[in-house]
Amino acid sequence: MALWAWSELSALNPLRALWLTLAAAFMLTLMLQLLPPGLLPSSALFQDLIRYGKTKLEASLRPAVCRSFDVPKRYFSHFYVISVLWNGFLLWCLIQSLFLGVPFPNWLHTVLRILGAAHFQGGELVLSAFLVLVFLWLHSVRRLFECFYVSVFSNAVIHIVQYCFGLVYYMLVGITVLSQVPMDGRNVYVRGKNLLMQTRWFHILGMMMFIWSSVHQYKCHVILGNLRKNKAGVVIHCKHRIPFGDWFEYVSSPNYLAELMIYISMAVTFGFHNFTWWLVVTYVFFCQALSALLSHRFYKSKFVSYPKHRKAFLPFLF
Repeated sequence: MALWAWSELSALNPLRALWLTLAAAFMLTLMLQLLPPGLLPSSALFQDLIRYGKTKLEASLRPAVCRSFDVPKRYFSHFYVISVLWNGFLLWCLIQSLFLGVPFPNWLHTVLRILGAAHFQGGELVLSAFLVLVFLWLHSVRRLFECFYVSVFSNAVIHIVQYCFGLVYYMLVGITVLSQVPMDGRNVYVRGKNLLMQTRWFHILGMMMFIWSSVHQYKCHVILGNLRKNKAGVVIHCKHRIPFGDWFEYVSSPNYLAELMIYISMAVTFGFHNFTWWLVVTYVFFCQALSALLSHRFYKSKFVSYPKHRKAFLPFLF
């Protein structure tokens, strides 16, 4: 395993380098947050960039210059609008190439080549990348639906840098998936010329994990949304309450845990061995763990009766 990872790292392309850098940055940030309170970085800008929503410091504790870059958290929906459109376009390009023999557009092929997409034949199953891109698009559609019809947003905010990063993020994820497609020039290479013949056991397992994780994430978002509604489904307040049910019985942020499991399901669909995607998973792990830790601390500081057995992110561990 170590030799495989080292050999993959030695073939570092721009895309892998980018995900590795993001993963390292969030790992370092998480480690800093685990230091004793007296050793935590006191920079207002640093704290503003790693916190959003309920974990933001109170307005009175934030410098005016930081507050001037606030964007409503409800703008999260913009991330998924971009993702549905962009990744839907990438999926359409892949479908056309797979089933109609239409080559990728020149500009898209150039972008993939610059980012380090390999031109190889048969080394990677094209069905894996196709399924992962479908999963990513379906995930974005569901999250967009939840933003409009399930979640109840308060007046919470995010930093403009976080907003811009979120807009770019899903475009980057989609292009990462597409870069794993085996290519022959500008055309997709299908080993055996029959996509269904590429079906393997890990495709089925990955699909089952994706559905399972997505169902639990949806349940968790419904639970959070219902905390601000009455029995008739009418929003009555925007206050924070202690959530109960489903994975909330184990961790404070099961929606973040489910997000990680969704990305792991995609790694499984790639057949476990796609190093580029494992870098994406590593980034998602540290990013979601950081958000979960800050959320856990918020709940514990706000509610004296908060369940003692709950962990922040990983059941029974962290």
